[in-house]
Amino acid sequence: MLRSAGAALRRTTTEPSRLMSRSCYSSGSHPERKVVILGAAGGIGQPLSLLMKLNPLVSSLSLYDIANTPGVAADVSHINSRAQVAGYAGEEQLGQALEGSDIVIIPAGVPRKPGMTRDDLFNINAGIVKSLCIAIAKYCPNALVNMISNPVNSTVPIAAEVFKKAGTYDEKKLFGVTTLDVVRAKTFYAGKAKLPVAEVNVPVVGGHAGVTILPLFSQATPKSNSLGDEDIRALTKRTQDGGTEVVEAKAGKGSATLSMAYAGAVFADACLKGLNGVPDIVECSYVQSTITELPFFASKVRLGKNGVEEVLGLGPLSDFEKEGLKSLKPELKSSIEKGVKFANQS
Repeated sequence: MLRSAGAALRRTTTEPSRLMSRSCYSSGSHPERKVVILGAAGGIGQPLSLLMKLNPLVSSLSLYDIANTPGVAADVSHINSRAQVAGYAGEEQLGQALEGSDIVIIPAGVPRKPGMTRDDLFNINAGIVKSLCIAIAKYCPNALVNMISNPVNSTVPIAAEVFKKAGTYDEKKLFGVTTLDVVRAKTFYAGKAKLPVAEVNVPVVGGHAGVTILPLFSQATPKSNSLGDEDIRALTKRTQDGGTEVVEAKAGKGSATLSMAYAGAVFADACLKGLNGVPDIVECSYVQSTITELPFFASKVRLGKNGVEEVLGLGPLSDFEKEGLKSLKPELKSSIEKGVKFANQS
C-alpha cells in the first residue's frame, strides 16, 4: 500500500517536467541553454517563469522586469529543477539579464482590458518593445526572439526594423508567438468533435488578432466527419475571439495570462529542441515569409539549430478558408505597415 502510494506520488510530482520534455531527442544530458524572460513579474511572465523553470532543457533562467523581479526569481528558484535562476530589475540591469542568452521571450507590456482592441495596446506596448529590442541588439544579437507582446502583428515588424538599424537582423531568429491560437483551435475542435484533445492538431495561419487568425480546420487531424459548415464557422469565430472571451470572463481584471504562458512555454520548448538538433520540430509562428505577398505571416515553421529552417506552405485550403485568407490580408498589411512606421520614427 505504501509502495504504490509512493509510486503514484512520484509520478505526480515529476509530471510537469515530463510534460515539457516528453518528446526530447535524447534522454541524456542537454546543452547549456540560457532563456531570458522580459516582463517576468507580470501576469504572463510569472506563470511563464514557472513553466520554463520546469523545463529540463533550460540551464539558466534570467528574469527581468521593471520591478518586483527579485521576489519572483527567489520564489521560482526554490523549485528543484535544473535551471539556475537570476532576477534583474530596472533598465540598468537589462544588459546583464540579456548577456549570453539563447532565447529571449518578451511578454512585457500592458494587458488588454474590456472594450480594448489589440490595436489600442499599440502606443504603449510598441514603445516598450522597441526599447527592449534595442537592448537585445546590443547585448545578445544572436539570440532567438520570441515575441508575445501584443499587438504581435505590429510588434514583430517593429523588432525587425530595430534589428535592421542595428545591423543584427536575422529573419530566422525572430518569431511572433501565435501558439495560443493553435492551443485554442485544438481545444475547441476536440471538444466539438468529441476527440481526445492530446491527439488533435490544427494549423493556424495569418496573424494574431481577430480576423487575421485563420485556423485551418480542413487540415485538422484526426479528421472529423461529424462537423458541418456551420460548426466550422463557429469554431473559427471562437478561435478568433478567444482573447475577448477571456477578457470578458475576467470582467476587467485581466486578459489571457495562464493559457498564454502555457502557449509561450510550448513554443520556447520547441525552439530549444530545434537549437539542440532535435529533428522535425514544426510549430506555427508569425515570421518573415514569402508564402503570401505580405512580408510577415503565420504558418507552420520547421525549427532547427539556426531558428527557422523552413517556412512551410499553406497546403490545400477549403473555399471558406480561401475567403478567410483573402479577408485577413488588408488588416494584416495595415498592422505590419503601422509597426514599420513606428519603428522608423526618431
